[in-house]
Amino acid sequence: MKKSPLLLLVFLLSLFGFSGIAHADENVLRVGMEAAYAPFNWTQDDDSNGAVLIEGTSQYANGYDVQVAKKIADKMDKELVIVKTSWSGLIPALTSGKIDLIIAGMSPTEERKLEIDFSDSYYTSEPVLVVRSDSPYATASSLADFSGAKVTSQQGVYLYNLISQIDGVAQQTAMGDFAQMRQALQSGIIDAYVSERPDGISAQIASKDFKMISLKEGFDVSESDVAIAIGMRKGDSNLALVNEVLADFSHDQQVKLMDSMIPLQPVAEDNGSKPSFLGQALAILTNNWKTLLTGALMTLLISIVGTIAGTLIGLAIGVFRTAPKATNRALALLQNTVGWLINIYIEVFRGTPMIVQSMVIYYGTAQAFGLNLDRTLAAIFIVSINTGAYMSEIVRGGIFAVDKGQFEAATALGMTHNQTMQKVVLPQVIRNILPATGNEFVINIKDTSVLNVISVVELYFSGNTIATQTYQYFQTFTVIAVIYFILTFTVTRILRAVEKQFDTDHYTTGANQMQVEVVHD
Repeated sequence: MKKSPLLLLVFLLSLFGFSGIAHADENVLRVGMEAAYAPFNWTQDDDSNGAVLIEGTSQYANGYDVQVAKKIADKMDKELVIVKTSWSGLIPALTSGKIDLIIAGMSPTEERKLEIDFSDSYYTSEPVLVVRSDSPYATASSLADFSGAKVTSQQGVYLYNLISQIDGVAQQTAMGDFAQMRQALQSGIIDAYVSERPDGISAQIASKDFKMISLKEGFDVSESDVAIAIGMRKGDSNLALVNEVLADFSHDQQVKLMDSMIPLQPVAEDNGSKPSFLGQALAILTNNWKTLLTGALMTLLISIVGTIAGTLIGLAIGVFRTAPKATNRALALLQNTVGWLINIYIEVFRGTPMIVQSMVIYYGTAQAFGLNLDRTLAAIFIVSINTGAYMSEIVRGGIFAVDKGQFEAATALGMTHNQTMQKVVLPQVIRNILPATGNEFVINIKDTSVLNVISVVELYFSGNTIATQTYQYFQTFTVIAVIYFILTFTVTRILRAVEKQFDTDHYTTGANQMQVEVVHD
């Protein structure tokens, strides 16, 4: 029975292809993109129309960017691998060596050129606005018509800066990706978002709720803004080769390829009648249950292992911090130093968001030390040390809750500090901290959603992919919310049952264990 948790852990890690350190393959070209910005790039369920498998998933990426990436991979005589990454993670992934190229509809702005190099342009963009087809702005013909409108765009792109050119506009906070903007537009949170012409055409083809507004006298843009180029690491020797491929890719060929990709993007089926909200949600679950199951299992793997490891870290720190002061000066100095390091660790990991820790640990270790971690290992490590920082304080509180008289009694019996902890204190501490441990477990299940910034295919990542395919954002995220609730509710019930087992009194008093014979003279 003691070996069963270890065997379960080994099975889960092998199931998800855990390999520890990821080694770079010189015969592979790793290209990063969102795979959620049709028609430049999107996610689909099969390899039709020349799609390429997304690393770490059973899904495929396709679109204009993917087809350009295939041209470059063929020229380099390398196997193309698509790494699906959030927009904010693309440049860190490139500079840290996680990917070789960014082909994601990125403009070579002056700010980005400080961090990475860019190829020649492989497409010229045109900014447009996307609105609801039934809104007052659907008939807009000039920027002035959007005065007073709530408008936004994607964070970190030149499109967001264009909004200020609209007089009287109510500029909204930038959003993380186009899926969020479409969801906000559908719900009426915003009136419009600034996009590029291919995306605008795709949005209105995919959903009758959206309409693209292309203005004759529109935004004032610079050439560097509308040009779209391939991002590469500073000093990459392949820059000349990439430019050579693009030199043979004429403007007419670019337009032809883009026009051919637009009708190929995944679109939700329209059978003429609109089913109920519940019917749409059930259809999403029925059609995508394998993808959702894979994401849910990855979420459980990371949260289970992370919670167990974090609890062990917390117990170890708790025992160390309650140890008596060493009498030897050298050992006392070492004890104080370790204590200070532990305090720094706790304050840093409790005082910073997990999403920031993910970026620093996964991308930072690769950039600073050349350590190319497997993303599953990195995710487990991040959750473990984050949980350990919180659990160490929970354990400390659990130890202080044990009556001092028990410490004194153990000392009187000749027990060492370690024996006292092992035999007397920790069994009580574990019972005392079970509710808090369960709370950390539930938090970890939900917090794994931030790991999509390092391309971990967990439940939120999987759900967001489905939403960008179907354009049914509310329905998809309702399904995701229900799955999260089922996971957390089940975990809570199991932990309550474990608590009851701990609370069961199996002890018998000494009076019940022996008989006393009274002899009368």
